Order: sequence, then structure tokens, then C-alpha cells
Amino acid sequence: MFNDVYQGKKVLVTGNTGFKGSWLTVWLLQLGAEVYGISNEVPTTPAMFDLCGLRERITYFEHDVNDLASIERRIAEVRPDFVFHLAAQPIVSISYDDPVSTLATNIMGTAHVLEALRRSNHECTAIMITSDKCYDNVEWVWGYRETDPVGGRDPYSASKGGAELIIKTYYHSFFKRPESNVRVASTRAGNVIGGGDWAANRIVPDAFRAWGTDQTLEIRAPRATRPWQHVLEPLSGYLHLGAQLYQRKELNGEPYNFGPVERSYSVRDLLAKLTQHWEFGALEQPIREVEPPGFHEAGLLKLNCDKALHDLGWLPTMNIDEVARLTAKWYAAHYREGVQDMLSYTQAQLDEYASIARSRNIVWAT
Repeated sequence: MFNDVYQGKKVLVTGNTGFKGSWLTVWLLQLGAEVYGISNEVPTTPAMFDLCGLRERITYFEHDVNDLASIERRIAEVRPDFVFHLAAQPIVSISYDDPVSTLATNIMGTAHVLEALRRSNHECTAIMITSDKCYDNVEWVWGYRETDPVGGRDPYSASKGGAELIIKTYYHSFFKRPESNVRVASTRAGNVIGGGDWAANRIVPDAFRAWGTDQTLEIRAPRATRPWQHVLEPLSGYLHLGAQLYQRKELNGEPYNFGPVERSYSVRDLLAKLTQHWEFGALEQPIREVEPPGFHEAGLLKLNCDKALHDLGWLPTMNIDEVARLTAKWYAAHYREGVQDMLSYTQAQLDEYASIARSRNIVWAT
């Protein structure tokens, strides 16, 4: 898997305590990597990071990416072979409550990681994760390409567009030079779902928080349409890109979209898929529609992933029914079945995903 590139390598994950960071950590450990993590806190209670006991399985540093001195010191100390930068303020609604902190973390936090790599200048492959929200979304019906303008009307989208500009600047100013030992690429994905997410104001965590305690889920934008994908889909893209960038210098500085091939689904349609795999017991009304929020949030957004297919041979693995099943089953294991060893359960889902990928001849899995 991934040409065994990560076996025995030192891999630093920023934002390792979050939803995507925890899944990535589990996967890297299975790949035989020596994993290091940097986060300022465990962001939720409960948290996948805690349920899977990941603190005891990696070297974890509690730092804020806004603290350049700490980030620089740790990168110089660890000298990681790979960096996956996920640390961010990830919630659109929070960006309206605290725009300055969102901009600082998502833009300057990205700059601090890149600056630490520039100063260290050891051999390192860095995958910088932003979001599909980085694009200047005009809600057209076709997918955004990597060459489309970045930006956005809300603070969160602006912060992700700003992060992309920072990555581009560091590549052209520093990492493109012959004397640079750092290779960098950026990735854009969004609307990932899967077990272990408890972030606020996200539809899937909101759903299972409610259903797991036999309460009705209130939804604010049932017609909002997104390219939903299981968390392992973009993570397979990040890992595949990292392995390819490690071996192919010509990919240095390139941005990539990772998203599903099939059509986008509305919030209402997604919830209908999830309810097929959940036992509601006596709950008579699982879902209730409420007034929409008072802030702007895009109604339609999708990605064009042709570049990832052309350059990397990457394709997503699962259809929406498989995504919904794996997601609901993870939460059922936690809320309904009382599974104590959620690390083993998570590893089993990862193995199932890899098995599906192999059966479909997905390039990174063969």
C-alpha cells in the first residue's frame, strides 16, 4: 500500500487530535510510520483521539500553530520525513463568531509550518491540507478546478483561500529553488463524513449526537448540496500524493482536489441514506426542519478531480451507500453496541476500506 513509502518514516501530523487527524494517525500507524502530532488541544468531548487511545501510541506535542517559535523548534527537533498539515479552525459558523482567530490560525498557522520547514530545510515532503471552501464559490453547476480563483464571502472560505495563497507564495519563493530540500503540495477536499467526528454545527455529528441519545435532529438547510465522501477517501488522496511527491519532484508545488466522482447529494438525501443503517427505537421523529441560520453558507459546491486522476491515477473508492453504512456503523458501535476497543473497530473499518479499494483496482491499494 502506497509502495510502502511510509514504513519506518517519521511523519508529523498537525491537527492530529481532530477528526481527520485521528483517522490519518490510525492509518499511518498501520503503515508502520513513526507518528508525531502537534495540536493545541483535543477539540471535542468525546473525541476519536481519546477513544482510540492515540496519545499513548505517538509522540504528541501540545502547541498552537500560531506559535511560530514552538512549531519551528519541534520541526527542527523531529526532522520529519513527511508533514501533513491539518491544524485549522474548521467550522464555518465559528468563523463568524471569531473571524480574527479563524484567519490567524488558518492563514498564519499555515505560514508558520511552511516557515519552520524553510528554516530547517531538511529533506521533507509536506502535504498542506486546506478545503474545497477555498474556492470563490459562485454556485455554478460544474466542479471547481485547481486553476479556478480562490477566495470567499465568509471568513472561513477567505481563510482557506488565504492559506492557498501562502502555500503558493512559499513554493515559488523558496521551495522551487534548487537548494531547497522541501517539497510541498496542497490539497482541497471537503464535506468529509465518517465515524469519530463530534465537531459542532456539522450535519453528521449533529445527527448522531441526537440519535445516539434518542433525540430529534434539527436541520437548517435540507436542500444544501455537497460532494459528501467518507473521511478515508481524501486521506487516501493525501497519502498517495505524499508518496508520489516523495518519488516525483515534478509534482512539487502542485494543488489537487480530492472528491467523489458521483453526483453531490443534498443534506436531506444524505440523512435518508444514514437512517437506513440506524435503529431508532421509540424515537418517532428522527428529523425536523428549522429556520436557516442568519449567516451565508454556500448551497452548491463540488470539485473537479480530473487532475488527481491524470497526474496521480487517484480515484475515490466508495459510493454513497457504502459511505453511509460505514459512517452509521461506527457511531452505532460507540452509542448502541458499547464497543470499548474503538481503535480495533476503526482499524477494521480501515481494513474493509482498503479491501474494497483493492477489489476495484484503486492504484494506491494495489
